[in-house]
Amino acid sequence: MSHLIATVVTGAALAVLPPAGSAPEADPAQHGRPAAAGTALRLTVSHPEAAAATPRSVTLSCDPPGGSHPRAAQACADLDRSGGRIVREREEAICTTEYRPVTARATGMWRGRPVTFVRTFPNPCVMAARTGAIFRF
Repeated sequence: MSHLIATVVTGAALAVLPPAGSAPEADPAQHGRPAAAGTALRLTVSHPEAAAATPRSVTLSCDPPGGSHPRAAQACADLDRSGGRIVREREEAICTTEYRPVTARATGMWRGRPVTFVRTFPNPCVMAARTGAIFRF
């Protein structure tokens, strides 16, 4: 009897497996390219030296851009251009040397890769110059 059960279980497993050498189906909307893994990030900005300041948080999803981020399309485009790096070379911006620290945090997934980012910038202008639209909310 145990041989019969083993045969039935093996046959059922083989029936649901794809044939050897088959590739995952492509999403027709992506013109034959396999679908990219999703992007879902929680972005938070806080001011560590301002006791009364409440941290602000938004969600960001890409492909298609969405979430509660007010500039989701721009933020997703910035992530795409940088290959998923949150901090990049400085934009053309002139920032003061005022010290008003701001901490930026990002956690979640970018195209299926885990993201854990925390950095304190000397002021909001420097943060915006180094992160583009990602933390502009």
